[in-house]
Amino acid sequence: WSRIEPEEGEWSKGALDHYRRMCAACRDNGLLPVVTFHHFTTPRWLAQRGGWEHPEAAVAFARFCGLAAAALGEEMGIACTINEPNIVAVMGYLWGVFPPGVRDSARRRAVDAVLLDAHRRGRDAIREAAPSTPVGLTLSMTDYQPLPGGEARVTRIRGQMEDIYLEATDGDDFVGVQAYTRMRIAADRTLAGAQGVPVTQMGYELWPAALEATIRRAAQVTGGRPVLVTENGVATDDDGQRIAYLHAALAGVERCVAEGIDVRGCFHWSALDNFEWALGYEPLFGLIAVDRRTLRRVPRPSAHWLGACARSRQLQAVPGRP
Repeated sequence: WSRIEPEEGEWSKGALDHYRRMCAACRDNGLLPVVTFHHFTTPRWLAQRGGWEHPEAAVAFARFCGLAAAALGEEMGIACTINEPNIVAVMGYLWGVFPPGVRDSARRRAVDAVLLDAHRRGRDAIREAAPSTPVGLTLSMTDYQPLPGGEARVTRIRGQMEDIYLEATDGDDFVGVQAYTRMRIAADRTLAGAQGVPVTQMGYELWPAALEATIRRAAQVTGGRPVLVTENGVATDDDGQRIAYLHAALAGVERCVAEGIDVRGCFHWSALDNFEWALGYEPLFGLIAVDRRTLRRVPRPSAHWLGACARSRQLQAVPGRP
């Protein structure tokens, strides 16, 4: 958005042409382009007016979605309105980790309301401009596990973090599930990692079963809306651990599909080692390693393993395991 509309009402044809070429290049190489219209970055002109706290932010976002979708047109394969709007709200307006660095529960709830409005308006604008493109949002989900006495707290957490957004997918073509780990919730606190459970470079438990749990919950809360796993992976410098994680996570997806849950596909996060926002380049999520000095890319064994799964349409054995 920042590149396409650098100033309000000022549209960059060069940026739009660039993204259209990217989509076309994906299709030329047998890839389906999935376009996310907002992924954590907001134009400076909107940020200066209060960002997602500004009541007209949803209208501005929808205007951008309509224009960008019209420019990309048939080159798009799937459209996602906003990446993890619940994280935009909680990290920026409750925990103060992302810009604008606010810690205020009332302001967080106000931002949630604007983001929900922005999703609905943006979805409608994309549909009008590109009616054949499936559209939905992507949601950060967690396998919240209540400990004795923690049930009511889990209900409250889920309500604000997940349910208001899952309910907003009414009328969407899919819900994008992004899941990595679990959280154990007691009546008065969230517990640290359990003894014996490995911890990833992100600092949370390595818990592949979270993907199956969140797929099931997304399907249940939305009344069976199709699920697209838009993110799942693990930050680790042990690629064998990555393969074992993916095997366990995808086995859970298989169980969901076997039981009739409509899972349309899975994306691994990420193809290449990435810049992980506030944590920079340290967490290694990629199937492909990136040397930050030379920018040389080298596929890890996990890339070959996952590729073999995709080509054969079945899970491959984990190397070194019977």
